[in-house]
Amino acid sequence: MSQIKPFKAIHYNQEKVGDLSKVTCPPYDVISSEEKIRYHNLHPNNYIHVLLGLEKENDNAEENKYTRAKKIFKEWLKQGILQEDAKPAMYYYKQEYTVRGEKHSRLGFISLMRIQDEKGEAKIFPHENVQSKAKEDRLKLWRALKINCSPIFVCFSDKDKKVEKIFSQKVCLTAPCADIIDSDRVSHRLWRLDDEALISEIQNSLEGQNLFIADGHHRYEVGREYRRLELARGDEHTGEEPYNFIMTYFTSIDSRDLLILPIHRVIKSLKAPLDFLEEFFKIDKIKTKEDFQILLAKAGQNEHAFGLYTREGMKLLRLKNRLLIDRYIKEGSKEFRSLDATILKNFVLDRVGIHHEDITYVKDFDLALDMVNNHQADVSFIMNSVKVSQLKTIALSGERMPPKTTYFYPKVLSGLTIHNLE
Repeated sequence: MSQIKPFKAIHYNQEKVGDLSKVTCPPYDVISSEEKIRYHNLHPNNYIHVLLGLEKENDNAEENKYTRAKKIFKEWLKQGILQEDAKPAMYYYKQEYTVRGEKHSRLGFISLMRIQDEKGEAKIFPHENVQSKAKEDRLKLWRALKINCSPIFVCFSDKDKKVEKIFSQKVCLTAPCADIIDSDRVSHRLWRLDDEALISEIQNSLEGQNLFIADGHHRYEVGREYRRLELARGDEHTGEEPYNFIMTYFTSIDSRDLLILPIHRVIKSLKAPLDFLEEFFKIDKIKTKEDFQILLAKAGQNEHAFGLYTREGMKLLRLKNRLLIDRYIKEGSKEFRSLDATILKNFVLDRVGIHHEDITYVKDFDLALDMVNNHQADVSFIMNSVKVSQLKTIALSGERMPPKTTYFYPKVLSGLTIHNLE
């Protein structure tokens, strides 16, 4: 049985909605409260109305955001706002974007991936833990709509560039079926591939590979739970039913354009002074924001380092000795214990009683500083990016990174493709 397969995607009818940038949105878990309202007001057919509906005071078991999402989705299908492709296909997806003045181009494709049980010879490796509340929310939505709302994000190895060659020699010669510039100025283009011979080549190139979940851990767990509930119904099962698969965006783990951004830790209220830091860290005062980022990145190449920002100024913290890790951090593999996020937690946050729920996680460097300046927080810890090699090693060992350790950029848009589970 193949790990991946094509599918008939449900997608927007551009003749009905026009500009796709007005109706697509980011994944649900990176949409802030303010952005949620903005997307709801952006267009009456924006996918946010299905993906992340608004709650109302008089919601109950019969009328709530999940039942409203179901009604909206069915109505859009009936009106032809959404339509399903006639033939199964894979969907090549190219994103072009600029980070810190450097241009990047990431190529991938969307298809279905077979869901695997935790037991047995699993080839799909997560790297982050999931929170039960978010999992419950997504499961309720899936069960109401009977669709896989947005793809998870998985990395595979394409060292022979088979997937890339098919795109450059065949697919990119055709017109894209979607061409979008989002609010972050990221270009998103989608091509439909329904050539069975080329699809078979892609399937063969991924067969038996280790696959690494980059984004969408909650959605993958929901896919597992949805499948478990369907199998428990006692009907005959062939293994090819839609609920055995989850819609997935694949990209090469070997690509230089696989970009992981850091997620900074902002502490609203510091519960105790940080007067113990010199015991474990070399501390350097930094004068400018530009120097702060440059020196932190440079230190991170050979040392364990992160930045500390308070209203008193900026400081660079570098762990004095790697042997401190073995002395004070007892749980986890060497790679896990050597993560900057693990070191920050054990040497700093745990010592002042800061827990996961006390932390605001932000990817924007300036925002992390502004929250302190505006008295919305006492301190921000500025992090370096996790390396892809660290992710692979930790995932293969069966471990999970601390929450919000990786931020893969850019995100895959929601609303480009939808997987029907019926």
